[in-house]
Amino acid sequence: MTFPPYGDFVADCPARLGMDLFGNSWLAVIVYALRNGPMRPGELRETIGGISQKMLTQTLRRMQAMRLVQRHRYAEAPPRVEYELTAAGRDLLGPLYALGEWVREHGESVSAGLAGLDEE
Repeated sequence: MTFPPYGDFVADCPARLGMDLFGNSWLAVIVYALRNGPMRPGELRETIGGISQKMLTQTLRRMQAMRLVQRHRYAEAPPRVEYELTAAGRDLLGPLYALGEWVREHGESVSAGLAGLDEE
């Protein structure tokens, strides 16, 4: 695969967007949680655990602006809202699975290094 030339660390380099996506700690978790289809915010929060309502709402809004999720509002009483991945959001699952494989292979070593433990 060939990419157009960009200067080292240029602000509009597409790689920066990729790093920004994974730099948000909740974004990848929400993408993974939505992998099987639409969910209501309460279901997402329960599935994920440890995320505040405020952070979930902020992250979903950001993901919606980035066109990674779609928000569906149903005209019911009480109103019902669901979020689901767009095609771009579903395409993020591939890199997430690859990262999961990397963690499975190297996670113990990285964790031991962070803990200051010698492997040898």
